[in-house]
Amino acid sequence: MTAQTHWPDLKARAENRLSRHFCATPFTLRNQQPIVSFTFDDFPENAASAGGPILDRYDAKATFYVAGGEVDKWSGHWQGARADTIVDLHRRGHEIACHTFSHVRTSDLDATRLASEIEENRRYLLGLDPSMRIENFAYPYGLGSVWRKNQLARTFQSSRGIIPGINSGTVDLQYLRSTPLINGLIDGDGIDRALDELADGNGWLIFYGHDVAAEPSPFGCTPDLLRHALDAAAKRNIAVMTVASALRAAGL
Repeated sequence: MTAQTHWPDLKARAENRLSRHFCATPFTLRNQQPIVSFTFDDFPENAASAGGPILDRYDAKATFYVAGGEVDKWSGHWQGARADTIVDLHRRGHEIACHTFSHVRTSDLDATRLASEIEENRRYLLGLDPSMRIENFAYPYGLGSVWRKNQLARTFQSSRGIIPGINSGTVDLQYLRSTPLINGLIDGDGIDRALDELADGNGWLIFYGHDVAAEPSPFGCTPDLLRHALDAAAKRNIAVMTVASALRAAGL
C-alpha cells in the first residue's frame, strides 16, 4: 500500500486525536442522577428486530444514528434498517439521530461537503416523518474532525465519538465519550465495572454498538450482552435515556 493510499487514514486518525482536545463546546452536566444511554450506529435492521424487544422489556428507549444512504442496503456485515423500521422506532419514542448521509468520515469532508451530507440526511429522515427532531450526531467510524467540530456545533446539540469513559463534570458536547457494547471489546464483568463506577458518581455513560445478533459482526453484540447491560442498569437504579433526553436531564 502506497503512502498516498495511507494518507486519508493517517489524516483521519490525526484529526480525531486533535479533536479530543481542541475546539471544544464545553458544558457542565447538571443531572440529578446517573444516566446510561444505549446507542446504535449505522442502524442495522436487527438492532430493531432483535434489540428492540429487549429494550421494550426494560421500558428503555435508545438512540439510533442513521446514514440515509445505507438504509435497506447490505453493508458487508448487516442489512441496513428499512425506512418503515426507522419510522416505527421514532413513533415508539426512540431517538433517530444523524450520521453523514453517505457514512463518509467528517475528516474527509470540507465545510461545504459536510453541510451537504448533513442536509441530505436530514431531508431524507424528515421525508419519512417530519415530526422527527434530528438533534444529535455521531462521527462515522467514531473519528472526529477538529476542523468540523464548530460547524457541527451550529447544527447539533452533541456529537459522539468512541473514546471510552464516563461523561461527567464539564464535557465537550461535540466529542462525547462512549463505551463499546461489542462482544469482542467488553464482557459482562466489564459492563458491571462501568456501571458500578457510574452509580458511584453522577455521570452519564453512553454505550455504543451496531448489530444485535446471536452471531454478531465484529462491531455488534449478542442479545444476551444487551440484556445483561440493561439488567445491570436496572439493578443499580440507573436511569436509561436517549441521548436527547439525557442532555435535557443534564440541563441543556
